[in-house]
Amino acid sequence: MYDDMGLTEALAVLELGRFMQTAVVCLLVAAIYKLLAVLLQLWNSAGKSPIFPVPDGHWLMGHILMVQQDESGMEQLIKWGKQYPYAFTVRLGPIVKFLYIHHPDYAKTFLTSSEPKNMSYKIFLDWIGDGLVLLDDDKWLSHRKLLNPAFRIDILKPYVKVMSQAANTMLDKLERYSNTGESFEICEHMTAMTMDIIMNCAFCSKKKTVSRTPEFLKVTRELADIGCLRFRNPLYHNKLLFHLSPLGFSYRRACKVFNGYTDEVIKRRKEQRAQEAKEPHHLPTTAKLDFLDTLLSVRGHNQAGLTNEEVQAEVKTFMVAGHESTSVALSFIFYTLACNPEHQKICREEVTQVLGDKDTVDWEDLANMPYTTMCIKESLRLYPPVPVVSRKLTKPMTFFDGRTFRNTQVFKRIYNVCQRSPHAFVPFSAGLRFVHVFLRVTVYLQRPVSIFFSHSAP
Repeated sequence: MYDDMGLTEALAVLELGRFMQTAVVCLLVAAIYKLLAVLLQLWNSAGKSPIFPVPDGHWLMGHILMVQQDESGMEQLIKWGKQYPYAFTVRLGPIVKFLYIHHPDYAKTFLTSSEPKNMSYKIFLDWIGDGLVLLDDDKWLSHRKLLNPAFRIDILKPYVKVMSQAANTMLDKLERYSNTGESFEICEHMTAMTMDIIMNCAFCSKKKTVSRTPEFLKVTRELADIGCLRFRNPLYHNKLLFHLSPLGFSYRRACKVFNGYTDEVIKRRKEQRAQEAKEPHHLPTTAKLDFLDTLLSVRGHNQAGLTNEEVQAEVKTFMVAGHESTSVALSFIFYTLACNPEHQKICREEVTQVLGDKDTVDWEDLANMPYTTMCIKESLRLYPPVPVVSRKLTKPMTFFDGRTFRNTQVFKRIYNVCQRSPHAFVPFSAGLRFVHVFLRVTVYLQRPVSIFFSHSAP
């Protein structure tokens, strides 16, 4: 009997050894096949004149080392944009290629297509979830229709006072810099202010959130930085390799903190709605639902609402995209005003004339500041908060000059697009969401222009 057991164990060990050998051989074959495919692609492309110009780069690494995750990377793309009209190709390693377009006529073809978002968006899937930023096609359209009620003008009007009060609160913090002449990082203050606005307007959070906001903003910045680093490294495009790396560990840790914050916001609102439903004479209303109320209340044509996962994804998307784009826009608007004191003076006089002695901005005031509005739009054109948008092509894309791009990745560089065209001014990509972000930017800016710059003009 013992001999039989020993024989069985020996056979099991032998089978396991054969399995491991087979697995190793399969992995080696797959690696060799991939290497041959890369070499074949490089051989086929050697000596051919590309349809779109390719800047000089490393034969293997491509342009990875030239497109850094700082201002030098953006400056390099701008330099290539001036050197190559219409479009140019960027290589991240031997395989990954992107077509960067930077001309309004090319942008029109790109923005009017129905191609899905490319892998650069999916990098952020674990962070912000499958919300409006990442959705494609019919599902995106379905969610957009369901959420439209939260963005009606009559819903936004009452929040003008809230936005204006937030600007005054920020000014109280910045006043000491005006008195001492001390320099400071304005983007940090803009980010904190816009996050408070998002919490008050979109999620009606009346509780004190300042204690947790710094931690939340810190992990948000960390997640954005990690996402950019992952995009630039082709090895990290593989989900398994990324999650096994130290960077992947930091990413998961930050996601846990971020998700805990958003889950708390949703949980608190659900409890509040449940308590209100128990109150006598409680009548549900859709007249003044905020963004989170809309998410929890909407029903489609089949009376099906959003799932818990879909609600979480939209909340995370709105928290990130809502405050980040606005804070970046505000920071660069202040920068352009500081660089152009003559235009700053005109804006300050215009705002002072419209507001007079008022401490807050009214909805009607916004239409009476045409010069300030023009300065805001020009800053958004020069320094768009969303400098690049991208798509994954499912079929070749042919542009107005007859050139066709047959690869899969196309990037539209919005930053400082040349000439004047409807497709040259797309600071938040194309779409009606520009109206909502522009409204927030305009309201935030009025009192700072009137008060802050009157203390210390450059």
